[in-house]
This record gives sequence, C-alpha cells and structure tokens, in this order.
Amino acid sequence: MSAPLVSSSKRQPGRDERPTFNLEQELWQAGKVRVAGLDEVGRGALAGPVVAAACVFAPGTDIPDLLSDSKRLTPRQRARIAEWIRLHATAWALGAASHREIDRFGIVRATALAMHRALARLGPVDHVLYDGLVLPGFDSMISTAIVGGDCLCASIAAASILAKVTRDRLMERLARFFPGYGWEDNAGYGTPAHRQAIARLGLTPLHRRSFRIGLSVQED
Repeated sequence: MSAPLVSSSKRQPGRDERPTFNLEQELWQAGKVRVAGLDEVGRGALAGPVVAAACVFAPGTDIPDLLSDSKRLTPRQRARIAEWIRLHATAWALGAASHREIDRFGIVRATALAMHRALARLGPVDHVLYDGLVLPGFDSMISTAIVGGDCLCASIAAASILAKVTRDRLMERLARFFPGYGWEDNAGYGTPAHRQAIARLGLTPLHRRSFRIGLSVQED
C-alpha cells in the first residue's frame, strides 16, 4: 500500500501565521485537481446544530489578506470573506447535523456526519484536507487530518469561515423564537450569560441533552 500524499500534520501554527495553499500545491502537483478544504463549527456549543463547509479552489487563486482562522476575525470581516469565498471558490457546499443527531450519535460521530454531508453536496473530489484529528469514515489515503488546519491551510480556513457565518446567522434567526438565551451573541455556546439564562428559563428543545447542561435545571 502506498503512503498518503500528504501526511497528517500536528504542528501548532504560530500566532501570526497566515494560511497558505502550500498543502494544496503538493496535491495539485501530484495531479489531484479537486482538493477540498473541510471544517466545522458548533462542536462545543450547548444548543443548535454542528455545521460543516467544504471548499475547492483552483490552482493559482490569490489569497485575500483577511483569510485566516475564523475565530480571529470580526463578524463583519467574516461576512466579507464569506462573500469572496462564494464568488471565487470553484465549488463550495454546506452540511449539518442537528442537536437530535448529536444527542443520538455523540458529538464526534455527528461532526463527521455533518462533514460527510458537506462533501456529498460538493461532488467528487480527489483529496480532502480537514481540520482536527482523524474522524470516523475518512480514508487516510484520500484525506488528511491537520491539527490547526484552519490556521495553516487556506482551503480549510475558507471552509471554517463559511461554516461559522452560516451557523451564526442560523442561531441569530433561532434566537427570535427562543428569546432570552442570547443566541444572537453567543451562537449557542456556553457563555456565563447563556448558562444563567438556562438556569433561569430552563432548556429549550434545541439544547443538547447529551451535554448534561446544568444538571440542576429541570427539563420538560
């Protein structure tokens, strides 16, 4: 069996390091034309889905200065870059796993499910670069897990931004139906204000029961 074209990376990115197409370039030079970057957001949230995005770029695409790990950008910057990605990516797609699927399968399997759904909507690819540790259902011969990939790899960074912008907007809409939890600001993550709201108002149908949120909170 031949070795993977790109080995899994565990190198931690520097604080000021910007993502590049270096890893994609290795694959392009090996004849892998459709290289997808893949990432998810919402894995650690207390409510709502986990959302994944996948992006493919053509060789020679220029990287905008703002393209970076989505967590380093302001909401306005993320929105601008997300629009650039939609316009300049050869292809992009989204996938999600609901709070019910997270409770049923566990967060690791649900995360993998969301990522596989994004890839299925993207169409055929030659190789996948994704952020984090190895996930279930990903063949190491045609995919590479990269710790800190959203800081190192431009296509993963782009996927991270698309996923975050999509999920943040979804949580803003859902906040209108479940006021008082601050989802328009915390996107369902466990901020002190969100936890205080749970203690005061109880859990909504969109909270992840499997996360054992506030064991003292009375559930319906």
